[in-house]
Amino acid sequence: MSGIHQLKGVIKQYDWGGSSFIPSLLQQENPGKKPFAEYWMGVHPLGHSMVETGNGEWKQLAELTGPLPYLLKILDVKDMLSIQVHPSKESAAEGFERENLLGIPLNSPTRNYKDANHKPELIVALSDFWLLHGFKSPEELVYTLLNVVELRELLPVFNDSGYAGLYKQVMEMPQEEVNRTLHPLIDNIADIYKETEPQKEDEDFWAARAATKFCKDGNIDRGIFSIYLFNLVHLKKGEAIFQDAGLPHAYLEGQCVEIMANSDNVLRGGLTTKHIDATELLKNTRCEATFVNILEGEEMTPSQKLYAAPVTDFKLNAIELQAGHTVDINPSGPEILVLTEGMVELTNAGGTLDLKAGQPSAALLPGTPIKVKAMTNSVVFRAHSV
Repeated sequence: MSGIHQLKGVIKQYDWGGSSFIPSLLQQENPGKKPFAEYWMGVHPLGHSMVETGNGEWKQLAELTGPLPYLLKILDVKDMLSIQVHPSKESAAEGFERENLLGIPLNSPTRNYKDANHKPELIVALSDFWLLHGFKSPEELVYTLLNVVELRELLPVFNDSGYAGLYKQVMEMPQEEVNRTLHPLIDNIADIYKETEPQKEDEDFWAARAATKFCKDGNIDRGIFSIYLFNLVHLKKGEAIFQDAGLPHAYLEGQCVEIMANSDNVLRGGLTTKHIDATELLKNTRCEATFVNILEGEEMTPSQKLYAAPVTDFKLNAIELQAGHTVDINPSGPEILVLTEGMVELTNAGGTLDLKAGQPSAALLPGTPIKVKAMTNSVVFRAHSV
């Protein structure tokens, strides 16, 4: 069909993923309750989407679009995932070349740089979504270090050496010292909340969960420090947040749509079973206060809003339509649509394609206007480049 193509993305079954949200979206059985963490839509060496080109034939999306500057994903975060930062474009190119020269295979678990691109990213919550996002303000951080007794010894480090000195201290601390500092904290959380569990607005909730999930062989995961040093953010459905190169963060729980520059570069610092490289993490982390900016989306039309990000790699729109309502799209470049609620009909001069559970995504090619009609109350996300 000219201009509109059904798209099949790539499922990533990382151990932190949920077992029902993405299978339900894709109408796939999951009797073994395997983790469906991410659904990738785009053109990337680690995940090539396929498109239907007529007569039951399927081709890689890249054969129709060439390379795309963005990668679109659906995430289902059941268990918190790693403390991480993404490198700048310059650092990514340098690190990618260095690891290539060292002969580290692209699929090696000890590889830091999977490609030569940066990875700014924007997420829009599809449910209540919890994350860690950059360092607290100086006032909030001092308050935390004063009031979490077990962390009070870190206050002089922050006063003397700032964010960079403090983060270097906890990320390079010998494991026995990590244990000495954090064991009493975890034990005290257990004692304090014997009767009732802490609420998700409280860092203790996530520290207790991390201790259960990631602390093995008597060793405490140093990523727990970051739970207290970073901003704890709660996004409500429809709210968004942007994370640029160097901003430390971690997703804790919930479902979201995520769009990013076309990269898979992640430098990890804890709360993970994957490769951790504290030296590379510190080299790429912006050690400064982050003032949280939650995005509501800018209304472009009554049915379409834009989640603006200060990058040229991507744009993300949310289209919300009541049953029977329509909106017109005139792609100026390759676009990807993914339906998260309801059912819509896509129509152009070449024909019609339904987006629905089991068939939620489509690739749009430039050249012909496309009408989107909601068959039921529906939500569609539209990924495109600037």
